[in-house]
Order: sequence, then C-alpha cells, then structure tokens
Amino acid sequence: MNPIYIIPGTMAICSGILAYGVFEPNSFLFGRAIGRGSKRNSYLYLTFDDGPNPTATEFILNILDKFSVPAAFFMVGKNVATFPSLAREVASSGQEIGNHTYRHKKLHFRGENFIRQEILETHELITKTTGIVPRMFRAPHGYRNFWVNKIAKELGYTTFGWTFGVWDTALPGSEVIRARVRRRLKPGAIILLHDGDGLNPLADRTETARALEGIIRDAQEDGYQFKPLRELMRGVPAENGSLQVAI
Repeated sequence: MNPIYIIPGTMAICSGILAYGVFEPNSFLFGRAIGRGSKRNSYLYLTFDDGPNPTATEFILNILDKFSVPAAFFMVGKNVATFPSLAREVASSGQEIGNHTYRHKKLHFRGENFIRQEILETHELITKTTGIVPRMFRAPHGYRNFWVNKIAKELGYTTFGWTFGVWDTALPGSEVIRARVRRRLKPGAIILLHDGDGLNPLADRTETARALEGIIRDAQEDGYQFKPLRELMRGVPAENGSLQVAI
C-alpha cells in the first residue's frame, strides 16, 4: 500500500483515539474514571454537579431527606466560597461531597500546575468550610488529559465520570428532565444532574430540583434502589464520612 495513504489514515485513527480519551468521561485512555456501577444489581447513583446554588441545593436536600436517598454533590470551589452555608448544609445532611475544581475550566488543554491548583484549592476550601475531606473528583464536562487522573490520584482522589446526563442545564422543563431520566435508567447507572452552574453562581436550577421527586418515585417504582457513590470506591468509610482509599 502506498505510504501516502497509510500515514494520513494512521494519523486520523490516532486523532480519533485521542479525542475519545479527552471527551469521553469514562475513557480509560488517561486513567480510570468510574462511570457505572455493577450491572448485576438494581442500584442507582445520584450525582449533582456545579453547586452549591441558592435556587436549588437546599430544595434538593429536602427531597433527598424526604425519601432517605443518598447523593453525591460535586462542588465548584468558587461556589463554595460564595455560598459556604449551603456547602455546610450539604455536609450536615450526610450527603457526599466531591471536588469539581475551583473555576470549572475545561482541563483537556491545561498543564500540570493549573490542574493541580484547581483541584488542591477546592480540596482545601471544602475541607475548611465543611469539615469533610473530599475523596471523589469529577472533571468539568468530563474532559481529561494525561495530567488529570495522575494529579487527582496523587491528591488522594478517585475520579468519576457518569453513565448518562439529561441536559437539565438547558432548562427543558421539570417533566422533560424526569422523563429523560426514566428512559435511560439501567442497573448501576451514575446519573448526572446539576444543582448549580460552573459560570453563573445564581443560575436557575429549580427545574432540576422540581424534577427530583418524580425521578426518585419512577426509579423506585421500577425496582431500583439508590446507593451512596462512595460504594464504588475501593476503601472503607472513615468516621467523618470521607473515605480512606486503599491504594
């Protein structure tokens, strides 16, 4: 075969693999990101990104408490700094808190120092504000490069992706959000929802909050049970609700 055709074809394949590794939140190319639990049971895992947020976080906590359902909140550092009382409320409710970087910048074109600072600054702020030592990390938009998993692991984190999202940030309406979730339920699914916004700390997320009760009812009617996300990590729970990771 003519090398003229082989080289461009090889480059195209390599570019495709690289793009998959960057943009697929559960890709193993740059390291493991947990994107789903076991398919052998009927467990689901609720997660909320980009909070805390005054329009939705407390509303969501009340619904979770009403149904005794666990969830993980991947918090943006600057929103924790803006709404520290809401971050503390999540912690006091017993829900899990994860690290979602400080400024919610896409990380795939960022270098080692920037990524480390984003994770570490948020880690220190969450710990100081809530008393919880976060051990779960999720990259903004799920975008990763070589440095992301490496640094997260060095700082004691397990990296998470998700099984499906429903574009609730586009504000399609609470019933649409509810229906989208129900259509995509599957054993072991990590469900991505949003209680905040990475750019606008006052963004309206009430549609997601209003959809939550129906989402929980639908899942339970379909025979699913919600479980804490930390159960997908290797390790044992610590007394303060954080997790000591077994390396």
